[in-house]
Amino acid sequence: MTINQLQDELIEEFSELEWVDRYQMIIDYGKDLKPCPEIRTQQNLIDGCQSQVWFTAELRDGKVYYRADSDALLVKGVVGMLLHVLSGHTPKEIVDADLYFIDDIQLREHLSPTRSNGVAAMLQQMKLYALAFNR
Repeated sequence: MTINQLQDELIEEFSELEWVDRYQMIIDYGKDLKPCPEIRTQQNLIDGCQSQVWFTAELRDGKVYYRADSDALLVKGVVGMLLHVLSGHTPKEIVDADLYFIDDIQLREHLSPTRSNGVAAMLQQMKLYALAFNR
């Protein structure tokens, strides 16, 4: 699936839910992430997040695959959603992606300003990894 198809799928999943159920769905995305205590290093820590978030990425067969972890359930869920949408795509697709699902599911407006800044920091790091692999 393309990045936009994955975003549209997420938007559809969230469209019929009230916010209590949306929060639970976000948390469920975090529960789907495999535990990766080995990436919890200072080098992989994302600056600008209220909670601790760690990201790594690798390029395999021309596609970027992310691994991530967080110490907060809701944030881990947001991370899971970002990985669901972006992981497994080419660096160019990731760099060029317009991630509209965040606004379309009204995530940004339901997060505190510091958590919204954290989402922006995570997206920036993901795109930086893709840029580094896009050489």
